[in-house]
Amino acid sequence: MKYLEYTPLDRISEFLSHVNLGERTVKGCLEPYSCKHTGTDKKLSLSLENEILDYLGKSSDTDSSSPVDYLCCRSSRKTLIYLLLTLNHMYPDYDFSAVNAHQFFTEENWDSFKQIFDTYMFEASKEWLETNEDSPLLETLYKALDEVVKVTECEIYSYNPEADADPLHEKGTLWSYHFFFYNRRLKRIVSFRFSCVSNLALVDGLNHEEDGEIFDGMDM
Repeated sequence: MKYLEYTPLDRISEFLSHVNLGERTVKGCLEPYSCKHTGTDKKLSLSLENEILDYLGKSSDTDSSSPVDYLCCRSSRKTLIYLLLTLNHMYPDYDFSAVNAHQFFTEENWDSFKQIFDTYMFEASKEWLETNEDSPLLETLYKALDEVVKVTECEIYSYNPEADADPLHEKGTLWSYHFFFYNRRLKRIVSFRFSCVSNLALVDGLNHEEDGEIFDGMDM
């Protein structure tokens, strides 16, 4: 996987790096990748493929409940592996398991993504218009994504892991979403994650850390 640089996406990511809304802060980041294997991608890809095949074999041998259909399809397994390779490049210190992670991916469409974006990014979109009067944030996002991955050709996936399996999770998170826009023909993926964090929780956490530092040098 190779990180791709696109100025329109960088512009949106820069804006979303820290949108202060008083008691809350919205954060977001767009990362485009080529699906072409680089470095250790081939080895990791093979490891993930073997992990899935082992899981399917054991499920069949034990007559347990049938695995998700797309794990049985080679093309769909390849898509899952690309998604996991993307996550691995974003969080190289985190160990992503194909068998555990597949349950956290859900196929979406532009309308379902737009509904979530309109609902949760409403205030951030208002902030965008105050400094970027050329077009609304969602329209700008669509144009930027379309330039990279051709939205109408994309498979869109949401990634909703449990908190302990989410490397992005941080204290005070009010909500968090992670989408992948994958163009099979162009062999490109754009990751878009956005979240909202309570500033009050962050301040409270900082105060607790400061209290700990005060007591660190004292005999109890």
